[in-house]
Amino acid sequence: MTPRDASDDSRWSDLDRPPLNAAALRRGLVREGGLWDEVRVVARTGSTNTDLVALAAKGEAREGTVLVAEEQTAGKGRLDRDWTAPARSGLFFSVLLNPAEVPVTRWGWLPLLTGVAVATGLSRAAGVDTALKWPNDLLLTVGGEERKAGGILAERAGDEGVVIGVGINVTLREDELPVPQAGSLALAGAVSTDRDPLLRAVLRSLEEWYGRWRGAGGDPEASGLQETYAAGCATLGKRVRAELPGDRAITGEAVALDGDGRLVIATGEGVQEPVGAGDIVHLRKA
Repeated sequence: MTPRDASDDSRWSDLDRPPLNAAALRRGLVREGGLWDEVRVVARTGSTNTDLVALAAKGEAREGTVLVAEEQTAGKGRLDRDWTAPARSGLFFSVLLNPAEVPVTRWGWLPLLTGVAVATGLSRAAGVDTALKWPNDLLLTVGGEERKAGGILAERAGDEGVVIGVGINVTLREDELPVPQAGSLALAGAVSTDRDPLLRAVLRSLEEWYGRWRGAGGDPEASGLQETYAAGCATLGKRVRAELPGDRAITGEAVALDGDGRLVIATGEGVQEPVGAGDIVHLRKA
């Protein structure tokens, strides 16, 4: 699907959900010596990740390119799940990174790094307590229960690039939720749901964490990333079920995050098993 420019005439169709100010975002984020090279805002597209991967492949996007969509019709989540929401009800964007000086074996930390950056930025700008569900879900508390309000998806872009996609529910109302377990900043009582400062805060936080991690050669311990992620991870200490590739599942307590970003699960048989990919379900205590 071809993206439409954000100057579309229908952009004021919902006065409670004004459009992003692309010019102001560029002024606030693009600076000499900074990470962000360009900020593009489109009114509607299928998937910002798909678009940015394609632009990178054609040499039409450099590191630090940010692509934001007011509406995604074919947004992608983990395990090929759909991510859709009403126009201008959230933040749907992708960024292109090129951590050439970091060993590829450490690139798996990028989704976790993005999770820390998003949680930090939203805590500052929206005034809500956030938590991270391993590996890349953002949790907010709504009505005393944890609900998913955001997600992160990383995709390779050629040999040297990584596109990180982020989706965050901002003003989604209860009757608009795709599933009852979903949430939004508005439902969590955010002090602000103005998407312009929220996006600036998240991208500035991502620039800060990415610079720290890259400066440490991708070392998660030296950069403070491993410790910070663990401190904000709602999965650690919980009883979980890991649904793994190959129709295998293990159940146990999530006890640690190892140096490769894998979740370490202690099973009932006394085995500690690291999980690098799969779907994690938080189980209620008996």
